[in-house]
Amino acid sequence: MDQPLGLTVHAMPTPDQAAVAQRSRMGRWKMVFILLVCASPVIASYLTYYLIRPEGRRNFGELIAPSRPLPELQATRLDGVSVALNTLKNQWLLVSVAPAACDAVCQENLYFQRQMRESLGREKDRMDRVWLVSDNAQVPASLATALEGATVLRVPADSLAAWLAPAPGHQLGEHLYVVDPMGNWMMRFPAKLDLGTAAKAKKDLERLLRASSSWDQPGRP
Repeated sequence: MDQPLGLTVHAMPTPDQAAVAQRSRMGRWKMVFILLVCASPVIASYLTYYLIRPEGRRNFGELIAPSRPLPELQATRLDGVSVALNTLKNQWLLVSVAPAACDAVCQENLYFQRQMRESLGREKDRMDRVWLVSDNAQVPASLATALEGATVLRVPADSLAAWLAPAPGHQLGEHLYVVDPMGNWMMRFPAKLDLGTAAKAKKDLERLLRASSSWDQPGRP
């Protein structure tokens, strides 16, 4: 015997509910679009540097992949004032790391930091020199000239080791590190630079600044 066809009636959304859902979907797509528009200059500059490389030659420094963002921690200026490490963002950073005593390798790195930045000419204001001091000892007064114009902050050694890393077989203080304006450590130069290798490192810095010129401006907002 034939059975009657059973029908289940589902409640239809009201016009108000449908409108709210549509506005929500449109809002999400608008947000995605805005994020893509804001990020596109950065994405384009990174693609230019990492993939296209119009100069047709390899970079001298080692690219860090994935890049490592500035940790959320407090640093201390030499006058004892506490500052958030992420206040260093919005500038390219050329970073050295060493205890306050600053041995011969440290002094060489401070010298090459200064020379490389100065050699960038009119672009030098887009890059800051940073020395991260890994202990609480007194910084020698003899370094005053070398540190003129540099940012010097004390950061605990264990915090630095959780962010930056040396090449295998080397110490943290033997390298110079490059941090982009978004606060990402993205390049490490080979240990113990000399005049010849510093010139190669400087070319990397020039290419980075050129690739980011469409979205990076000197100075912090």
